[in-house]
Amino acid sequence: MPDDRSLCVAIGGFGAIGKAVAERLDHAIAGPVLAAVSARDVARAQAAMAFFARPVPVLPLARLGEVADIVVECAPAALLRELAESALTHGRIVMVLSCGALLDNFDLVDLARRHGGRILVPSGALLGLDAVAAAAEGGISNVHMVTRKPPRGLLGAPYLEENAIDIAGLSKPKRIFAGTAREAARGFPANVNVAAALAARFSMQIENVPSAENPRTGRLTALSVVAALKKLSSPLAIGT
Repeated sequence: MPDDRSLCVAIGGFGAIGKAVAERLDHAIAGPVLAAVSARDVARAQAAMAFFARPVPVLPLARLGEVADIVVECAPAALLRELAESALTHGRIVMVLSCGALLDNFDLVDLARRHGGRILVPSGALLGLDAVAAAAEGGISNVHMVTRKPPRGLLGAPYLEENAIDIAGLSKPKRIFAGTAREAARGFPANVNVAAALAARFSMQIENVPSAENPRTGRLTALSVVAALKKLSSPLAIGT
């Protein structure tokens, strides 16, 4: 059983990323402990809990902040506010993966400030984000980012549907979007939230492995969340 100093973590969303994070926390010997999860398909999540070493309750998004010190947002971007408002009002830490959604909900930062909560954005799939954050202290004039995705990982993106762009059967590289980070985050909320976080000139080449459950996201994202959670409770933290 965890001691009183263990950080309790709730996972908002039980898809490819949320489930991967929950499973790693469940198998961890020390460090942050899983307190609850939230899922669109409650019955399916409850069934999955039967295979956990330490099963936890499946709760509504708005209740996660009642049972955990840290609430990790792994849900669709449109649900960020439902999850974050309650948790921040309770003075909790909210780890946001859909950071693009923060662009249209930046008042959540003020809410966190008023109630003693915090919003954390892990590096996710963007290696070197700590270097960019350091460079920003000296001032950055512009950032140019290129993102490549497998076609099936982009299906259903709002930008493609609104502009009637058909990528079915695509067999060679094709540029389907060019614009600002804000526009990219709105047009591809499940794919390029990283663009909102990269706001210095650095050259970084990253080849991520897609998640086995969801080609829209990389396997590295869930691992980044776990690493960030461990850093919060560790007596030694390396990097920003």
